[in-house]
Amino acid sequence: MRKLFQIGGLIASAVLIAFGSAAIYMGFDGRSTVRESLKQEQIVFGSADDPAIAKHASQWADQQVTTGTQARAFAKVIHEHALEGSGGLTYAQLGRFVSAADPDNPAGTSDEAAALKDEKGVPVSNSARNTWITATGLSTALNMSYLAEQMALFGIVVGFALLLAGLGFGIMILGGALRGDGRATTPAASATPKHGVAPVAPVV
Repeated sequence: MRKLFQIGGLIASAVLIAFGSAAIYMGFDGRSTVRESLKQEQIVFGSADDPAIAKHASQWADQQVTTGTQARAFAKVIHEHALEGSGGLTYAQLGRFVSAADPDNPAGTSDEAAALKDEKGVPVSNSARNTWITATGLSTALNMSYLAEQMALFGIVVGFALLLAGLGFGIMILGGALRGDGRATTPAASATPKHGVAPVAPVV
């Protein structure tokens, strides 16, 4: 039964090592995929003169976006620019059309009757709202790159934890087996007293 437990422990150790190694490989592979995808997009930070760059990514001014952390910073820059274009208004505060009463107001209107019309009588769409939609799509994609890289890093950490746990478990099992074998081969102590004198039975 003891041998059976030792074999089971070694199998469990091997499974932990295998899962840990796989998790580490997948984590590094995922991290590499994210960074290669970002490089292909050829996204470059603006100059440090841009207030949004100075606020969120001053250390990467004029550099290409190649990591998840940089992608997250660029998403913040896009958000800042979208707010500038909308006068500080968010998507929920922007109307679908340009207001006929106040065409310069980025808030616009969602009332077709109050909207500015083109030559064909069609309401003119609010460009500030359209810009916000585009900015939201881009920033979401960049934030997903950041999330994917963090998940890959988490997988690497978990992989190393599983690998170390498997190795430690295996060492404990093997160490216990060796100690057990050593005890099994130790000769039994002699019944002869220390000084070599056998006990004398009492005389009746």
